[in-house]
Amino acid sequence: MANGKKTGMNLPNKLTVLRICMVPVFIVVMMLPASVLDPIISGLFGVALFIAASVTDMLDGKIARKYGLVTDFGKLMDPLADKFMVIGALTVIVYRANSHASRLFFTLVLLVVIFRELAVTSLRLVASTSAGAVVAANMLGKIKTVMQIVFISVVFIEPALYAIPALGDALPAWWVANPPLSYLTGGLTLIFTVWSGVNYFIGMWKYLDPQK
Repeated sequence: MANGKKTGMNLPNKLTVLRICMVPVFIVVMMLPASVLDPIISGLFGVALFIAASVTDMLDGKIARKYGLVTDFGKLMDPLADKFMVIGALTVIVYRANSHASRLFFTLVLLVVIFRELAVTSLRLVASTSAGAVVAANMLGKIKTVMQIVFISVVFIEPALYAIPALGDALPAWWVANPPLSYLTGGLTLIFTVWSGVNYFIGMWKYLDPQK
């Protein structure tokens, strides 16, 4: 302790930093060639790491609010850590896609998520600097986040299900190459990503004054 002030990071900020550190580990493991690590094993490891990161995201926010540990560092790095993890995971999904159709679809999801996050982040910045408004996450934004987590988890888990002989051998090759659960959750992710983004713009349009 120096000059009566506490030094060092509090627990929520440590969890945020831990989540950021998970991102490069996650990406490296998920991009290892099959000759080094079986894709099924790396996929299961990846989803476990992704879910662990999602849990730390939930914990650091609750702890910070409950014990009054909200800091400027946390306000900046917590949402950045979330975006790093989601965009990193989606990039890996595109890289690991095993068919042209799935690669195109996953690329669409990745681009929509990136554009939405850039747009909403810019909107929040304008609203904060011009009017001091704080744009809190609404229900659509929370559903969007949950759908992204579900989609990413399903993409990594579904191939492991088809690796089970009793299931994989009973399904046609096109089904295995184009996993329907991944497409379904990906489609819902696209809907809520766009919907929540449009909703933010409608609610905060009053702060976008073209005369200023």
